[in-house]
Amino acid sequence: MLSVHTSPLDQPGSGDAGGMNVYIVQLAREIAAAGVEVEIFTRATSSELPPVAPAAPGVTVHHVPAGPYEPLPKSHLPAQMCALTTGVLRAEAARQPGWYDVVHSHYWLSGQVGRVVADRWGVPLVHSMHTMAKIKNRALAAGDRPEPPPRERGEEQIVRAAHRLIANTDDEAVQLVRLYGATPERVETVWPGVDLTLFTPGLRAAARRRLGLDPAAAVLLFAGRIQPLKAPDILVRTAARLVAAEPTLRRRLVVPIVGGLSGTGTEHPDSVIRLAESLDVADIVRLHPPVPQATLADWYRASDLTVVPSYNESFGLVALESQACGTPVVASAIGGLRTAVHDGHSGVLVTGHDPARWAHAIGALLDDQPRLDQLRTGALRHAAQFGWAATAARTLEIYTDTRDRHRAELLEAVRCS
Repeated sequence: MLSVHTSPLDQPGSGDAGGMNVYIVQLAREIAAAGVEVEIFTRATSSELPPVAPAAPGVTVHHVPAGPYEPLPKSHLPAQMCALTTGVLRAEAARQPGWYDVVHSHYWLSGQVGRVVADRWGVPLVHSMHTMAKIKNRALAAGDRPEPPPRERGEEQIVRAAHRLIANTDDEAVQLVRLYGATPERVETVWPGVDLTLFTPGLRAAARRRLGLDPAAAVLLFAGRIQPLKAPDILVRTAARLVAAEPTLRRRLVVPIVGGLSGTGTEHPDSVIRLAESLDVADIVRLHPPVPQATLADWYRASDLTVVPSYNESFGLVALESQACGTPVVASAIGGLRTAVHDGHSGVLVTGHDPARWAHAIGALLDDQPRLDQLRTGALRHAAQFGWAATAARTLEIYTDTRDRHRAELLEAVRCS
């Protein structure tokens, strides 16, 4: 596996680490548990990192030196592609010929490395986009920058080179075909999963005690990276509308924003708190740094609703994790969130990003306890369909089929030569 721009060992919710990091780690663990050895390559961001580190039984992470030993913005990484590719090729050179059977690259930067090393090793390339430039550029948040043309061209190259493309949802599969010209027969949809042993329901009162929250509070949670794409500002503006419409709500409304700065969000690190101050809700909005997954589960359990107002999500693992803890989700009716949230059953999908519309949807739920209880039951039922074991089993089927077809094609080419 290739995850060159962000290490699977990084803390999700900070920097460039997010749902993709969780995806790679969980998928690799499940695949290794099925008896398949997994090696993950990423860029080394510190000289103190070991060249190879165990991540789980059967899973190792290779830290490839490329550029300075420090985190780099994704926009600076294309200049390191040659060094990254060379580092990956060196690892295979130390093995017996034919060591690797399949290369699975994650995100377009990894795909650029993957198409070279897969071709050099004579093995198939499986690629997961996770996000796509053409989709992101169609729905930019205010103040966000569009993805550059080189990324779009790079993604097009990967689509042509990949032997199989794994989409998170049917919607993403359709977009790969429509926007990137992918051959439909090469596109497979595999739902991501959620750790159903970690993200479980629990007593709200106990979770609130552990987190220092008022037992009687109305808690609207935002969990994720703080950047325009994820739209924490929509939740802040929504909170302002809620208390303006019902002033007594101010005494009990709490809006925790749990996550770290990322992407263009790093350019204006105080933007969320300044917005809260300008809207007179700084007493309601509380910023918290990224937390370990076990603590994040407590945040979900402690909340009345998890709010996911993103402009783009290839899937939306936050929404699924929240539902697995029994907390309904109010989310944007976009991309993978239309799969991750069962509208009207496990949560509510909101069209557009008008804070008035979001305030109406959230306010109606806070005022209707029986409805909230129904959604909690539906959230647990919906999330139960998304275990990582099923994700890994289907992905392994794709690996095996792709490898076998590729070998057959190579043998046929030899016979015809």
